[in-house]
Amino acid sequence: MERPQFTAGRNIAMKVPVHEYESVVAFYADVLGFERLDAPAASATPTVRFAFGDKVLWIDRVPGLSQAEIWLEIVADDVEEAAAYLAARGCARCDDIEPLPPDFRGFWISAPGNIIHLITGAR
Repeated sequence: MERPQFTAGRNIAMKVPVHEYESVVAFYADVLGFERLDAPAASATPTVRFAFGDKVLWIDRVPGLSQAEIWLEIVADDVEEAAAYLAARGCARCDDIEPLPPDFRGFWISAPGNIIHLITGAR
């Protein structure tokens, strides 16, 4: 099976426990002085976004977490081929980790080290 083309996506998500959320947001806003972006119109969890070079850093407040997690976006030239390719290499699909819109071209995987990746279609 030929490997699909993968490239880094535009988004980095930091899932942060409730007890650390305000201090994490303050670090990026006040200590580093990063540009705060408008929040998306609809979000499943409270979130703040910052410009992070050519990326967007999303900081999501997530109840029930004990420590922060980093989630990354990967863009694939063909989502269906990417799904088959990653499955053949033992990458666990974990679509139930966070709902995606029904018409969204993408899926979640857990890569080695339990790093969550959103695999999306080329834009």
